[in-house]
Amino acid sequence: MIKLHGVNNRDSNWDALNAITTRLANKDSSIWGEAAQAEASIRLDWVDLPEVSRDLLPVLDALSAWSREMGHRNFILCGMGGSSLAPEVIAAHYKRSLIILDSTQPDQVNDALKSKLSESCIIVASKSGSTIETASQKALFQEALVSAGLDPRNHMVIVTDPDSPLHQSALNNGLKVVTANPKVGGRFSALSAFGLTPAALIGIDVSVLLDDAYEAAKRFTEPDSVVVAFAALLARPDFAFAKFYDRNSSFPGLADWIEQLIAESTGKDGRGVLPVVLTSQPSPESNAITFNENDPLSVVGNLGAQFIFWEWVTALLCYLLKVDPFNQPNVAESKDRTGKILANWSNDLGRPVLESETLAIYSEKSLDSLESYLAGAGSSNYLSIMAYLNRNTSQEVIQLRDLLESYLKISTTFGWGPRFLHSTGQFHKGGPLVGSFIQITTATEVKIPIPGAGYGFERLVLAQALGDFEAIKMRQLPVMRIHLKNERAGIAELLAVAKNLKN
Repeated sequence: MIKLHGVNNRDSNWDALNAITTRLANKDSSIWGEAAQAEASIRLDWVDLPEVSRDLLPVLDALSAWSREMGHRNFILCGMGGSSLAPEVIAAHYKRSLIILDSTQPDQVNDALKSKLSESCIIVASKSGSTIETASQKALFQEALVSAGLDPRNHMVIVTDPDSPLHQSALNNGLKVVTANPKVGGRFSALSAFGLTPAALIGIDVSVLLDDAYEAAKRFTEPDSVVVAFAALLARPDFAFAKFYDRNSSFPGLADWIEQLIAESTGKDGRGVLPVVLTSQPSPESNAITFNENDPLSVVGNLGAQFIFWEWVTALLCYLLKVDPFNQPNVAESKDRTGKILANWSNDLGRPVLESETLAIYSEKSLDSLESYLAGAGSSNYLSIMAYLNRNTSQEVIQLRDLLESYLKISTTFGWGPRFLHSTGQFHKGGPLVGSFIQITTATEVKIPIPGAGYGFERLVLAQALGDFEAIKMRQLPVMRIHLKNERAGIAELLAVAKNLKN
């Protein structure tokens, strides 16, 4: 069950949404208009997941028993976007250990490789089966297992859509496979095989998630239901940049999952709502959305209910914004640019416009100091900081978000690259073109070849940053890349300069 606190301003959008909730429950693909109907017709099975995912329970019970028999103690999930964000929330909520590898940053990849492989279960999750990050990680772990004298069949589990390239290769290699419902999009897949398989393997009773989601969803078609009220709230102009804070709740990471769901679903056709995930306690006047009933504006309910609630809210919000909730037309753009950069790789990456002992700045602007670049970063309606760093060891860089937001007085987001490319990356290029952007890349001494690729993770992660840089730049949006020659020292310099900015 979901309860709302601080939502009581009824408007005309409530009536418009009341008229379609039953249609959504019945999976009516015409809700979002003729142009969206073809995609919607093959993307609405998430509505039934609280019921139909019960068919997975015997499969997951058997898989968990196999894992225990194999003696798995370490669980590593290789996946991006919807394939990793929900499992990370589930694991954190239940305080279970799950290593999330949602990066191509070599140091972070290397951290995962340090796990004792003989006691590890590597879960490789990709809906399409062709995601470059996940395909590269799978190849790496499969080679590492063989090099260690281990049989991948005893240590790998594949989660993918039926007949995907990943499905076919897994069958050919005799790997354990759980197939997901192909009529569920990645960011709506929390209660599908993508969310439930890793959860079951780390010892969570996933039937509880399904039970809670089912009970909550039964009320969504009632007049003025919680999903109607909250979708109408988010459609208001003052929630164009919607703040979320989860650190005072039992759902760490839920705001990041919501960020992907809303940003990638709504951010297109020049429209959208951009979630801003806060890392510091918001003031009572901030209108921040939390998950604590003692706060002014909050959504309170257990985790399964939260998942289905936000999926419904997002679908209804897209109806009000007149966008297709299930496509992501601009995500492939950065992927294509990355592929071209890799195919035509050059070590000449241009000349920095400013350089110090610890960092170098690449920009079309020519200014005289790092302070000038940071102070001028907020020339648009919002700022996005995109850090292609090891999030296991670079958490302090997130402080840059608060520091620059405080100085620039504009909404500021922070995303780990390349993870955000499967999340807010769609909004950056498909939503309102009113953002400015700071990329942060880093030098690394860790070189990890990707089996069969002809290049390593250090080249792949930089190509992903450069590809997205090009995609942003071609829209004539302000973007700079700050390259850290030494990650620790570079972060320290960034934070020191940001702290000294004067209003």
